[in-house]
Amino acid sequence: MFNEISSNPLVVFLIIVLSFSLLFFAVHSISKFFEYDSDGMKVVVTNKGLLLSDRFNYREHTVEFNKTDLKGFKFNNYVVYNTLVLLIKDKSGTSKKERFNVTLVSKKKRKYIKQSLNKMIKNNRKLASS
Repeated sequence: MFNEISSNPLVVFLIIVLSFSLLFFAVHSISKFFEYDSDGMKVVVTNKGLLLSDRFNYREHTVEFNKTDLKGFKFNNYVVYNTLVLLIKDKSGTSKKERFNVTLVSKKKRKYIKQSLNKMIKNNRKLASS
């Protein structure tokens, strides 16, 4: 099968190992656990790695902010990768973008998150105008 590529078995073996390694790292970078909690006065958004997360927890990204600090959000839908970008006002008054991987979150749950974030922005605009 690989005679067209190379007749050397070592080269064929390296090509196969490299292909599987690339596939593993692609899945490793895309697969992240997403958690959203908007109960109370604060919002907590967390991303954690799914693969190898028990041993190596270096991929955890958590943001906690007051509901009144949310300025905007956007869902970016790429072919195999979806992100949530939050625009949050920090203590100095400047805006900060936080990105979260929502690839494995179902469409229905993304819809509920969008509704919750829209409600927060609407309440923030109401508070700013009064």
